[in-house]
Amino acid sequence: MSATTADTHVFDVREDNFEAEVLQASLTTPILVDFWATWCGPCKTLGPMLEKLAAEFNGAFRLAKVDVDKSQQLAAMFGIRSIPTVMLVKDGQILDGFQGALPEGQLREFLQRHVQPLDGAANDELEAAPESPEETINRIQQAIAAEPERAELKLDLALALMRAGNADAAEAELASLPANLATDARAVRLRSQLDLARALKGAPSLAELQQRVQADAGDWAARDLLGVRLLLEGDAPAGLDQFLVTLEKARDWNDGQAKKRLLAAFTTLDDAELVGRYRRRMASLLF
Repeated sequence: MSATTADTHVFDVREDNFEAEVLQASLTTPILVDFWATWCGPCKTLGPMLEKLAAEFNGAFRLAKVDVDKSQQLAAMFGIRSIPTVMLVKDGQILDGFQGALPEGQLREFLQRHVQPLDGAANDELEAAPESPEETINRIQQAIAAEPERAELKLDLALALMRAGNADAAEAELASLPANLATDARAVRLRSQLDLARALKGAPSLAELQQRVQADAGDWAARDLLGVRLLLEGDAPAGLDQFLVTLEKARDWNDGQAKKRLLAAFTTLDDAELVGRYRRRMASLLF
């Protein structure tokens, strides 16, 4: 796709046109930069969704495609270590980004934080109810049935099952992945999530754990499970805070489990700023 085509919202970019087509152009229109490669399975899932959203947003942002094999210097300049990696460039600066093939609902949420669509149709899409976990699982299962040779879809299914709270099914899908996907960053993150989820088998409810910690601040077992439950139920900062309290007050409890929990949690989280902040807090307690 030519970068000089005036009426397109998606274009290819390399070292020789990056400054003009991305950095300079972002002064007037946000540019979403997709670092990808032809051999990357998750890229084949993410790319079409990004292109679809670029069309729906109708020029509110433009999508720049960077083939990392053809633009190795550009990939190195931005420290790209895994693909797909997506960065949003606005006013000549990297504003936000993510790694991995996010579901379409999360892509819309990401864009909505920074970009306003230019037509009513896109707004209608954004205001529609997000895809439920069950709908996501059903959509991916249908895609697998239609294209069983696309092994990366099994990783998408494992992630969707985990988000729906079906850890056993997610673990089964993860175990069936081919070797090249078993080391994918998303698979590594899912393994950490499953390790944390196992700790909650037979665990008390959130309310009961909170009551136990309020009644006895030194109930480290309850505090540990409370941290895991908060983390997996979507309140990551509150969960990490529980582990930090244990690290500060009872560092050696259960063979240093608080530190292990924190390191596992960092692997599961996508929020680099949050992880960085809590890594520094952990380091301040350890050193």
